[in-house]
Amino acid sequence: MRVLVVEDDITLNRQLKEALGDAGYVVDTAFDGEEGHFLGDTEPYDAIVLDLGLPQKDGLSVLEHWRRDGRIVPVLILTARDRWSDKVQGIDAGADDYLAKPFHMEELIARIRALVRRAAGQASNELTAGPVRLDVKGGRVTVDGQAVKLTSHELRLLSYLMHHKGKVISRTELTEHLYDQDFDRDSNTIEVFVGRLRKKLPDDLIQTVRGLGYQIGKD
Repeated sequence: MRVLVVEDDITLNRQLKEALGDAGYVVDTAFDGEEGHFLGDTEPYDAIVLDLGLPQKDGLSVLEHWRRDGRIVPVLILTARDRWSDKVQGIDAGADDYLAKPFHMEELIARIRALVRRAAGQASNELTAGPVRLDVKGGRVTVDGQAVKLTSHELRLLSYLMHHKGKVISRTELTEHLYDQDFDRDSNTIEVFVGRLRKKLPDDLIQTVRGLGYQIGKD
């Protein structure tokens, strides 16, 4: 899952990137509203962490523009303001959740997990497909109850497919969600990771839909 962090505080921005990265997310960062607006408009994210008090363009305006342009990505707003009216404005502008500073990083990560889960129509942190179970919170995968060790990229690929169970996902979409904007993206590497997953998991779990991409399960 790929997340955008828009936060002008350099230290907090770095802490968020590290914490979300440790939790298994691919993280892009922006330090002002203009850059954040551009990235949110042009890159496919699974969730966005957006500070309201940004230079150049405030977070509320950024969010309003995204929603007006039809961007439906889940957004968690951060605010140092304690007034209930600011939180109401954020929600009315299209935010899906909010946290007031200071906050516990564990809570922010849990809220991001929930936003991604709800956007994918999932009710639980445990995703299943046949004998395969993925604990999103713990990053653990089992087959018939037996633990399977995956690399971080294999886990991200499996997680994205299982979050979108029943949908055909193209190689391009997978590449866009598995790597940050600075990565030299090559969709051929997706085939390599799928091949590795098939050796570790039931080989019929990930279906190839010729000319379209990959799919786990059916609608």
